[in-house]
Amino acid sequence: MSETDERDPAELTDDEWRERLSDEEYRVLRESGTEAKFSGEYVDHHPDDGEYKCRACGTVLFEAETKYESGCGWPAFYAAEEESVTTTVDTSHGMRRTEVRCANCDSHLGHVFDDGPEPTGKRFCINSVAMEYDDE
Repeated sequence: MSETDERDPAELTDDEWRERLSDEEYRVLRESGTEAKFSGEYVDHHPDDGEYKCRACGTVLFEAETKYESGCGWPAFYAAEEESVTTTVDTSHGMRRTEVRCANCDSHLGHVFDDGPEPTGKRFCINSVAMEYDDE
């Protein structure tokens, strides 16, 4: 999504989202899909600083310093920018998980689990295609 676009993401139609996102981005972000394990561009990405933003709207989701190697096959973070994400119960695929969504545009990002490292004990398991890395 263009940084110069001032429009509220909540106002975008399904067709507008399809125009702004690639097919894979749309499948994950707007249809709650999941990319294949170990396939995402940020799985092995470990910068010292910077931030990860929502690919759909540019909201800052995670600070690079909270990213860690979990071995789960998706980028993992032990903390999110609290005001930037929401969580809901997800019972799809015969499982009970906690889904993570962007608080600004309601895009699906991934899931959070209670088996992460200190200081939070959380593992935010996030699809690479749902994020953009910004080193500033």
